[in-house]
Amino acid sequence: MKIVALALAIAVVVCLSSFAPAPEYDVVIRNGRICDGSGSPCVSGGVAINGDTIAKVGDLGDARGKTERDAHGQVIAPGFINMMSSEWGLFADGRSQSDIRQGVTLEIFGEGESMGPLNDAMRAEYEKQELDIHYDAPWHTLAEGLDTLARRGISPNIASFIGAATPRVYVMGRVNREPTPAELDQMREIVAKAMQDGALGVASALIYQPGTYSKTDELVALAKVAAQYHGIYISHIRNEGDHELEAVDEFVSIARQARIPAEMYHLKVSGEKNWGHLPVVLHKLEAAQAEGLHITADMYPYTAGATGLDAAMPPWVQEGGLEAWRKRLQDPSIRKRVAEEMRKPGDTWDNLYLGTGSPDKVLLIGFKSEVLKPLTGKTLGEVARLRHTSPEEAAMDLVVEDDSRVGTVYFLMSEDNVRRQIVLPWVSFGSDEDSRGVDGVFLKSSAHPRAYGTFARVYARYVRDEKLLPLELAVRKMTSLPATNLGIARRGMLKEGYFADVVVFDPQTIQDHATFEKPRQYATGVSEVWVNGVEVIHDGEHTGAKPGRVVRRDR
Repeated sequence: MKIVALALAIAVVVCLSSFAPAPEYDVVIRNGRICDGSGSPCVSGGVAINGDTIAKVGDLGDARGKTERDAHGQVIAPGFINMMSSEWGLFADGRSQSDIRQGVTLEIFGEGESMGPLNDAMRAEYEKQELDIHYDAPWHTLAEGLDTLARRGISPNIASFIGAATPRVYVMGRVNREPTPAELDQMREIVAKAMQDGALGVASALIYQPGTYSKTDELVALAKVAAQYHGIYISHIRNEGDHELEAVDEFVSIARQARIPAEMYHLKVSGEKNWGHLPVVLHKLEAAQAEGLHITADMYPYTAGATGLDAAMPPWVQEGGLEAWRKRLQDPSIRKRVAEEMRKPGDTWDNLYLGTGSPDKVLLIGFKSEVLKPLTGKTLGEVARLRHTSPEEAAMDLVVEDDSRVGTVYFLMSEDNVRRQIVLPWVSFGSDEDSRGVDGVFLKSSAHPRAYGTFARVYARYVRDEKLLPLELAVRKMTSLPATNLGIARRGMLKEGYFADVVVFDPQTIQDHATFEKPRQYATGVSEVWVNGVEVIHDGEHTGAKPGRVVRRDR
C-alpha cells in the first residue's frame, strides 16, 4: 500500500506541475543571439524584464510577457556606453536621436570643463557659449546640472566627470598662472564635493585654455582627490601630434603619482609625419599596464577630429576667455605674432591647423552668426580664397566676426592606425560629440559624422566588412569594458538584477550613413532599444519615451 500511495503522490505532483502557469514578465524578448557584454561567444536565447531590471537571461521556455518582442535571430546586447559625449544636444532634444538609434543608452559628459559647479561669472559664460541651442543654466553644482537635464526628459541615461578646468575657473578665472596653495585647496574641495555627489572622476583637456595652463602637479593633486573616492582620471592629453610621446609620459606619470586608474580620451596620433609613432605610444601605455597601472583608452573610428579654431591658435592669445581672445585678435601686432605661430610647429601647444598639412583639410561646420552660416561646409582654404586673404588671417577674422570659437573639423589621422587601435582589448568607444537630431535647430549647423555613426560604423565596417574584430568583443568594448572602467554598477551586462538597458540589432544590416559631406543621417539596423526597462526604439523608430536617469559612480 505504501508503494501505491507513493506512486499516486508522484503522479499528482507531475500532473499539477504540468498545469503550473508559465512565468510572466513585463517584457519578453525571445529568439535572439545573446551577446551579454562579457566578451564570451554569443548564444541563442532571450531576455525577460520586470520593471527597470533584467529578470532572466537565456532559455525563457514558455515565459510570457505583457510586451513581447521576437528578435528573429538578431543580436540582443546590453545598451552601449558613449565614453565621450556632451549635454548640448540633449537640452535641445531629449530624445537623443542620433545616438539612441545606434543603441547608446548612457552618455558620459565632462571633458575638460563640466556642467558645474558654476558661479555667476561662469554661468554667464556658459550661456554665452551656446550657439544655436539656447537654454538657461540655473544650477550651481554638477549634480544639480545633471538633475536639471534629467528632469527635462531624456531618453538615455547620463553621467559626468568633473572637468579639471572647472574648479580652476571657479577659483582663479582663466588666468595663466599656477594656483596658490590656498587656491589649490579650494579646488580640491570642489573636486571632493563633486565626487561625493557621484562624479565619475576628474577629466582634463590639456590643449584648450585654461586646461593648458595646468601643470602636472596641479593635475596630480586633483586626481588624488578623485582616487580617494575610487574615481578615475581621464584626459585629452597635452599633445597628440609632434610632442605626443612626452604627453603620454605625463599622462602615465599622473596615474602613477595619484595612484588612480587613468583613461586616454580619443586615442590617436595626429599629423602625417607622426603617424609612425603609434607603436611607441602603445608601447608606453602597455608598459604602464605591465607595471600594474590601470590604463585604458577610448576612440572614434574616423580619421578626422572636430573642435574649434581655438585649436589652431596659441593658448596665450586665448588667456582670459573668448572676449579677451577676440579683443587681442583685433590688435595688428598680436595678429602678426599669432599668424607666425600658426605657421610653425608649436613647442608648447598642439597646433592642429598645422597638423592637417593644408587649410583645405580644415572644414568649418559651426557658426553662431547668421551672416556667416553660409560658410558652413567650406574649408578654411576656400574661405581665405573667397576673401583674398591668408588662411591664418581668415581664421582670426572668423573668430572675431562670429563671437565664437567656430566649429571645425581637422583631417589629421591615418586609417591604418584606426584599424590597429580598434582591436586593442583595453580600448572602448566615444563619439566626442553630443547626440543630435536631423531637423529643427540641428539644421543651423553641420557636424562631424561621428555624431551620427560612431557605434554603427564599428559593427558595419570593422566587424562585418573588414572582420577585424569578433562581434562579441565589439559588444564588450561598448558595454562591460567602459562600465567597469567607470565604476558603474549594474550596467554594461545582460545579467539578472542589472538595469534593463537592452539593444536589439542586426549585425548583417547595421550601417552608418553619415559622411563629412552629409553628416546629418541616422544609422540603421538597430530595431529595439530599452532604457531602464522602457522601450525607446521600436522597429527602428523612436517611441517618444524619455526614461533616462542620472547615473552616478558606484560608491
